[in-house]
Amino acid sequence: MYLLAGPARLGHTAGVTVRERIWGERAAAIERALAEADPDLARYVVEFAYEEVMARPGLDLKARELQAISLLIALGSPPELATHLEGALRVGASEREVRETIIHAALYVGFPRALAAMKAFAQVLERRAERGESPAS
Repeated sequence: MYLLAGPARLGHTAGVTVRERIWGERAAAIERALAEADPDLARYVVEFAYEEVMARPGLDLKARELQAISLLIALGSPPELATHLEGALRVGASEREVRETIIHAALYVGFPRALAAMKAFAQVLERRAERGESPAS
C-alpha cells in the first residue's frame, strides 16, 4: 500500500492514505476493481491521482471532493460520482454543502445532469442510513 511521504501532504493521518480517507471501508474493493480493469491504470489512479494530486497542499480534501463532484456531474460519470458523493461526506462535507454543489453545477452543466446527480446523492444517503451512519461522518 502506498503511504503518504511527508507531513506537508493532506490526508496523512497516522498512516492512513488519502484513498482510505475518501473511500473508507470500500478502499480495498475499489482498488481491486481498478486493478481488474487494468493494473497499470490502477497504479496511476492510486499513486498519482490520489496520493499525489489529491494530497497536495492548498485545498483540503473536502474542497477537492466537492470540486470532483462538479466535474463528474459535467462528465456524466455516475459510478465515480457516487464514490465521490460518499467521499465528500466522509471527509467532512455536510449534506447541505453537497446539495448546494450539485445545484450550483446545474447552472453550468444543465438541469438533467444535476437532477441525475441529486438522485445519485439520495441513493448514497439511503445507503448511509441503512448502515446507521449520519449524512456527514
